[in-house]
Amino acid sequence: MPIRETFWNIPHWAEIAQYLLGLLAILIFSYGVIRRVRRWLKGQPERRIDHIRSRLWSVVVQAVGQARTLHDIYPGIMHLTIFWGMIALFIGTILATVDWDVTHLFFNVQFLTSWVYVLYELILDIFGVFLLIGLGMAIYRRYIVRPDRLANMPGNGFIWDDAYVLIMLVLIGITGYLVEGLRIAVAQPDWAPWSPVGNAIGNAFIAFGDPSNRFLHYALWIIHILIAFVALASIPYTKFWHLIAGPVNIFFRSLEPAGRMSAPVSEDEPGVKEWRDFTWKQLLDFESCTRCGRCQDVCPAHASGFSLSPRDIMIKLDTYMWQPANGHNMLGDVISADELWACTSCLACLNICPVFNDQFSAIIDMRRYLVLEGDVDPQLQDALANLGRYGNSFGKSDRMRAKWTKSIQPKIKDVRRDEVEYLWFVGDYASYHASMTDKTLMMAKVFQSAGLDFGILYDGERNSGNDVRRVGEEGLFDMLAEKNLVTFSKSTFKTIVTSDPHSFNTLKNEYSENGNDHYSVLHYSQLLDQMITSGQLKVSRKLGYKVTYHDPCYLGRYNGEYDAPRRVMSALGCELVEMPRNKENTFCCGAGGGRIWMEDPPEVTERPAENRVKEAASLPGVSTLVVACPKDLVMFQDAVKTADLEGKLFVKDLIDLIGEATEMNLAEPKEQN
Repeated sequence: MPIRETFWNIPHWAEIAQYLLGLLAILIFSYGVIRRVRRWLKGQPERRIDHIRSRLWSVVVQAVGQARTLHDIYPGIMHLTIFWGMIALFIGTILATVDWDVTHLFFNVQFLTSWVYVLYELILDIFGVFLLIGLGMAIYRRYIVRPDRLANMPGNGFIWDDAYVLIMLVLIGITGYLVEGLRIAVAQPDWAPWSPVGNAIGNAFIAFGDPSNRFLHYALWIIHILIAFVALASIPYTKFWHLIAGPVNIFFRSLEPAGRMSAPVSEDEPGVKEWRDFTWKQLLDFESCTRCGRCQDVCPAHASGFSLSPRDIMIKLDTYMWQPANGHNMLGDVISADELWACTSCLACLNICPVFNDQFSAIIDMRRYLVLEGDVDPQLQDALANLGRYGNSFGKSDRMRAKWTKSIQPKIKDVRRDEVEYLWFVGDYASYHASMTDKTLMMAKVFQSAGLDFGILYDGERNSGNDVRRVGEEGLFDMLAEKNLVTFSKSTFKTIVTSDPHSFNTLKNEYSENGNDHYSVLHYSQLLDQMITSGQLKVSRKLGYKVTYHDPCYLGRYNGEYDAPRRVMSALGCELVEMPRNKENTFCCGAGGGRIWMEDPPEVTERPAENRVKEAASLPGVSTLVVACPKDLVMFQDAVKTADLEGKLFVKDLIDLIGEATEMNLAEPKEQN
């Protein structure tokens, strides 16, 4: 009868030595884990123990199922085969240990017998092959293909760390198969075909004869055990650590909406100067980084030639956290201000990370300290000063905010005096920027034509503060939010609508922390979609345009709205040709995070907006790029000029298409309710 004899051909002293070495490996492993956990606990407190079921399910889907990893096919399959190969072999080792050391020794019973043992051998053989295939793919990719995102890492030690992990796993897999094959070569059991790899190796060794094969089995068993215990003991000290830190980090990931940024840990001294100023979860982020470079691949700042790499930020902070006594300052020597100010706050890095690292929160916390110290781009400093004094970044009087309404008849309601259903939060760019005036007027006419009951705040509106907060100026954000909330409280309406995804995000996700729980918030594409679907807004003619569409970061990745703008374009008779990078994989225009207020450094080779319009222009038969964000419109119109695409690509706001398709309705606006 097939049965699992764990210590076949192994002398008793070697059995005892295995247990002693195993205990030593566990002690070394435990010390390393405790050392790391104690380091995390030196960070600032942060609550991450709510919604246990959701967190556990995240671990199942993302750590066990490798869902995010599989978004990138080759490395996704590579990681999946390695991960599940290791998991299967680990579970197999546990079952064998329980079978022999518990049930056999204490109860004189084994469960790895008969068909159970045969199935056990078959499964482990298959998953062992998966492991070796995955490792072969990893070696080929890292040392033959050598993609850019795996190169040029700060610190040569990482090269050896990566090689160590691959070498140890390959040795564990190969020596495990050799030990199994030599045992089969000597014993030649009837069930051998059910261990196909082991049986093939056994057949190759049969010619060596029994004494030689027994000796080889014994020697390789010792080598296999030593390698396995060294690997186990080294987990907390090498790249192996991400096997533990990754799932733990996924469990403790933020469950807040993507658009809700965490407030500073300390209100008195916002920002992070030293590694202990980070929260314990952020320190865990640094240690969880697998150095895969996916975040770097999707970073618009990195693609444009800025000094920022989200991957390198995490690596350098992790290294500094363990070597702070080298006399270097974290800000300046380890992380430069240029790196931090390059971030466009697009969340592409956070969205792609397989272990849910939050690179963005670390960048913002360090920015907060730079703002406190006055280490700010001069143009950004001017914009912040204007926002503090005038409530807008243009430095114009608040009385000029509604100047565009003078030609509108009937006059748009003032929400501070008149009760309305919809408060139109116009935003700075739609109110002040010259390129936006006709779009803003068009939206007002469309709303009036449809008989929408709406109004605006006129000079009572202030910048929402979304980008101010992501610059790191928390105090100014609080001031702007408070002024808007006070005005809201004195007005009567049910829903806020805005064309600016940045304002949409912070009004929806962050004002609720300050008392805005009484009204819903819509992006204008959502409202237009509702109005067209209900028949309130009638389409006079189908446009028949072939267009492409840019998903704004703050509408898409931040708030998950991808369908409403597409439904509107479809209802208008447009044929949509998607850009290769669309929806959650959209490529940022480069305006977010305050970048629209900053000067680009000379090392920038191609601005994100230029990269994006070239992508749009490359689509066959497409000459129109549709946007749903005032900042996108400004950035892309400028990029069309600098990229020499004038006359080849036209940038239109979604409201432009609405205006064309509802031309008949605009001639005679309806009175507001």
